[in-house]
Amino acid sequence: MKILLISSNTATSPYPVYPLGMSMVGAALRDAGHEVLTLDLLHQPQADVLAIVAAEKPSLIGISIRNIDNVNLLNEKCYIPDVTALVAALREVSGATILLGGAGFSILPERILRETGADYGIVGEGERRIVEFADNAAAGRFPETACIRSESLIPGDDIRSAWYQPELMEFYRESGGLAGIQSKRGCVHHCVYCTYPYLEGRRLRPRNPNDVADEIESLTSRFHATQFHFTDSVFNDDEGHYRAVVAELSRRNLRTPWTAFFKPGNLDADIVALMKSTGLQAVELGTDASTDITLKQMGKSFSWADVEATNNLLLDHGIPVAHYIMFGGPGETRETVAEGIANIKALRKAPVFVFLGIRILPGTPLLNLAIREGIIAQDHDLITPVYYISPAVEQGWLHQTLEDAFRSIHYIIFPPDSCESTIQMLKRMGNHSGPLWELLTREPAPRHRPKRRPASE
Repeated sequence: MKILLISSNTATSPYPVYPLGMSMVGAALRDAGHEVLTLDLLHQPQADVLAIVAAEKPSLIGISIRNIDNVNLLNEKCYIPDVTALVAALREVSGATILLGGAGFSILPERILRETGADYGIVGEGERRIVEFADNAAAGRFPETACIRSESLIPGDDIRSAWYQPELMEFYRESGGLAGIQSKRGCVHHCVYCTYPYLEGRRLRPRNPNDVADEIESLTSRFHATQFHFTDSVFNDDEGHYRAVVAELSRRNLRTPWTAFFKPGNLDADIVALMKSTGLQAVELGTDASTDITLKQMGKSFSWADVEATNNLLLDHGIPVAHYIMFGGPGETRETVAEGIANIKALRKAPVFVFLGIRILPGTPLLNLAIREGIIAQDHDLITPVYYISPAVEQGWLHQTLEDAFRSIHYIIFPPDSCESTIQMLKRMGNHSGPLWELLTREPAPRHRPKRRPASE
């Protein structure tokens, strides 16, 4: 069967992200003998995609949805209307069956399917279910229910490498994007707002470190990747699987620069030094809250002292760090806001992206809390963004307080997307191969005014 896969993501903040999920699904379909073509709306405009669909005449079109919105209360961008428009446009040029998938779709599958008008959708991991769907569709058999759920999770050793596309890899490399790679799936943590356990399960499923290293070697040698990003929910897992991956990278003397998402704690000088020797270029920390009280209410297993210690440990090794912190979450009061602002200002210099409110999503403890506190109704339609803000603080006051606190500190960013034009300007001023937020730690260049010539000249 001829199958065309489309990545619908068009977001570029904080940097363009290679469509790893679509590529992994594409690899599974190719291995099953199907003819597969992949397209990316960041790489090609929709008009070109539609022209290719009309020319190629696929029997099945799969659309990957990465996010439903940008989770930014102060500058909301909703992506499902764009998918709805894409499905309608595809209907004009093709009679193919349209199948949705991806993390964004899996959060609200029935609602998104109804909104977009697509035919079917796969909830959760798609590699096995889409092969089954395509095999049956090729024989004229289709499921009775539109939303297809995976009955079991794929074991770590069976998570295969993605099908990387040379042209697409080149596009992301030249546009400052990172090649994605997974070393494991699943999340054992209990953050009240997070959908990772809902999407990937609460048990870690680590891949074989040899397979991970093989994939990195391939990215570097075949596709000339200059940097990559581990897409794990948390790279430095408490069970230590990440240490085996780093050890294998070190054994093979691999040095391609890489980044990952870490949690504070569970690091020591030896492992940080080893990671740096394998190419660790920068760390994004899921700090999330700014005081011990609010960290505990967010379901975190670490303290603010752990945040400071991890920040200092990484900076001592010359590894840039960025923090993501949300104000207004459970347990937030005017007192914790003041304490949190002081904590952030005292943190050793690192970019901090500050958010107001927390997007409420299905399958999370935060949703249950919001219902109990009367913030939203039991039957609220969550496809429209709704944000949790603690009843103990008022949104307008919180907004103004954060603006006043961080306005003069160029590397503490509030609102979180207010630095995009600055980052792009700094990037254009010189070559930079790491995460763009790293540029924020550099002091702004002083403005040199031309000397005025004396009137007598």
